[in-house]
Amino acid sequence: MSQASSITGQNSFENLTSAGSDGLRAMGIDTVQANVGLRCNQNCSHCHLECSPNRTEQMDFQTMSAVKSVALMTGASLVDITGSAPELNPHLRRFITELHDAGLDVQVRTNLTVLLESSQEGMIDFMRDCGVRLVASLPCYLQENVDAQRGKNTFARSIEVICLLNRSGYGIPGGLQLNLVYNPPGASLPGDQVELEADYRSELLSRFGVSFSHLLTITNLPLGRFADMLISDGLEDKYMQLLEKSFNPATVENLMCRHQICVGFDGRLFDCDFNLALNLTIDHGVPNHISNFDPAILRCRRIVTGKHCLGCTAGHGSSCSGALA
Repeated sequence: MSQASSITGQNSFENLTSAGSDGLRAMGIDTVQANVGLRCNQNCSHCHLECSPNRTEQMDFQTMSAVKSVALMTGASLVDITGSAPELNPHLRRFITELHDAGLDVQVRTNLTVLLESSQEGMIDFMRDCGVRLVASLPCYLQENVDAQRGKNTFARSIEVICLLNRSGYGIPGGLQLNLVYNPPGASLPGDQVELEADYRSELLSRFGVSFSHLLTITNLPLGRFADMLISDGLEDKYMQLLEKSFNPATVENLMCRHQICVGFDGRLFDCDFNLALNLTIDHGVPNHISNFDPAILRCRRIVTGKHCLGCTAGHGSSCSGALA
């Protein structure tokens, strides 16, 4: 576990949201998110899950089948497949096929560069044929910023993949959805999502001739390697003060934890992928493993919260779907 645990707590978020003694509660399950593993071809400096090529954790196909069953059971509008580089899970294509055949909408979160790996031949066209939506990490439209955060040559390889995706029908007018994700390079909050999207669109089109559907802004939460960086640079307290000072009550209703459930690679249930990073399973007396999933109880469960949750409520808010307010 990262040093991130030193800056989390269980009560601050409830107090700030004035949620009362009953805490913050879910409002339904519109999205079932599946974290299919922690193995990644990159080793990003901000990664809250501390993914790398050396990680071996991955979801087996039995758990994937249970995810499909849960999604159908809850009537969820989306199955959101995440992790480190989901494409590196050897069961991913079979998983997507089963979800697609069951009539479920599917989204995959990709770091882009993994799609250049030899093991991924045909993956882009496969996902296109299954109607998979893509959410792709590109934390800046400047090479120096991306490479500093994600590794040398990552930017150029990412642009190469976006070109391939555009040719396959992703991110173009009338095509399949290709959303890009921005996160700040340091201890600051994202700017306005609409303005940043306009900048991204102009820069990427004029310089590289590539296009995308929408830009999603996400705040760096004080977890994993980003938390270690804050502590190493002496910025831990300053960043937490920024998040608390920037608390926006307008974000609370739309917090992603209130509308989704996250299934970890081992089948354990979490309110979000950030709680997974901290090993904070769903709690307060409700089922916390997919093997005993109870939709009636879990739809209105009490959310497990901590100081890290302030990252989702600061400024314009932050979620897997971008800004909240």
